Amino acid sequence: MRRSLKLSDRKYILLLIDLLIILCTTLFSLWIHARGLESLTFNLPYLIAHSGWLVLLSLLWIIAAYISGLYDPMQSLAREKTILSLIQSGLIVIFVYLLIFFYTAPTIILPRGIVVYQVISGFFLIGVWRFIYLQLFSSSRFMRKVIIVGANEVGKQIAKVILETSSPQYLIVGFMDDKQENNSNVSIMVAGEGANQVNHTGAKEKDRTFQVDIPIIGGSEQLVSLAVEHEVPELILALTYDISADTTRSLMGCLELGIDITLAADLYEKLTGRVLSGSMGENWLISLPLDSAETSVFYSVASRLFDIFSALLGLSILLPLFPFIALAIYLDSPGPILYEQNRIGKGGKIFTIYKLRTMIPEAETFRAIRAQVKDPRITRVGRILRKIRLDEMPQLYNILKGEMSAVGPRPERPEHIIEMEQKIPFHRLRNAVKPGMAGWAVLNFGYVDDIESASIRLEYDLYYVKHQSLMLDFVILLRTFGQILLLRGR
Repeated sequence: MRRSLKLSDRKYILLLIDLLIILCTTLFSLWIHARGLESLTFNLPYLIAHSGWLVLLSLLWIIAAYISGLYDPMQSLAREKTILSLIQSGLIVIFVYLLIFFYTAPTIILPRGIVVYQVISGFFLIGVWRFIYLQLFSSSRFMRKVIIVGANEVGKQIAKVILETSSPQYLIVGFMDDKQENNSNVSIMVAGEGANQVNHTGAKEKDRTFQVDIPIIGGSEQLVSLAVEHEVPELILALTYDISADTTRSLMGCLELGIDITLAADLYEKLTGRVLSGSMGENWLISLPLDSAETSVFYSVASRLFDIFSALLGLSILLPLFPFIALAIYLDSPGPILYEQNRIGKGGKIFTIYKLRTMIPEAETFRAIRAQVKDPRITRVGRILRKIRLDEMPQLYNILKGEMSAVGPRPERPEHIIEMEQKIPFHRLRNAVKPGMAGWAVLNFGYVDDIESASIRLEYDLYYVKHQSLMLDFVILLRTFGQILLLRGR
């Protein structure tokens, strides 16, 4: 049976090589630091004396890289995202180092310049390594062959996601389905550069959609023999109906041969960071937990303490800047400085949210209108405030009141929620947790301007509801901070 790299294997390879590079760049930075001072010599006693910085800077870079998504197997195969993540990682490392310098000086003497040397050399060397990784692991020899068990809507959806986001990592041999005729094809519409599996499509072209025909290669009785014939190390189980006895026996036979079986919903979450809402149907209780992390006493208390701390810290930074921001808003567009809106909170409770005004006065006259990309109603100062997300800072007051949390789904307006609950199944499940200033959907998705985009955002929100934890909250906050440093607010 052919073995191939799993997603976790790729992550470990990336992490191991990055760690070796960062150790080398940190040693290189310490060498430059020693060379710049006549009183120091780069030798073993010097390294022992500075071993704390060697460990700290190496771990700091790895943590920043993890937060920035450099160990996401999908993101690692995208040049632009990798470069942006490297820049974000470097900015986080420099910022944390400056915080250490600010809060410890003069009690601790920091080796000046070392972090700059490390960030520059690390950015260059890891960039070279990631380019090599991209060229090497995008080749067909490293593709992981899979058979999708079930040619239903869920099977089509997971096939589409694989083709669009992970085609250099997975090669779909075909579908297995008892309810459809063998040797027929399942047509999948694939968008953009994802349509690049040569055996299923022709040329690829960005910003285009392609029809990809994937064959149905057999039924459950042939599953074991087909998996062996095609040397398939993994099956993706996309069946949403009751599994027959024949299918169960075939799946158990594959397990005996060491073939991995992955649920389509689980793989979808790993590839997209979203919940596969199409697989929920009447089985939504299986797809989502019946309780959220907020029902845990530990999480509830720890999260509330963190919310209060972060809100007070944020207000202490915002209040000295507020007079200048308020003056800039008024001079650019005379009118109120603060903007109030009704929003839906946890349990469907309505509360008033506060924002710095970033649009012209009376931007909405007759009805609630969603913000759009390049919205003409946004003022010049408002565009800057949105880029650095300062317009959201008054919501720190909502956090202190307990109406919002630092992390959670963005609260919706009542006018919009009525329409979405009517047209999008399970939309009200996002109200199971407190809304937040920062959120998983905000990090990973753009503006919501129609029902289709609202459905996609819901999948991100439900992923957060399902996986809510202090660790995930921490990662979301740090990634949000990284986006602010890169001026990627909206």
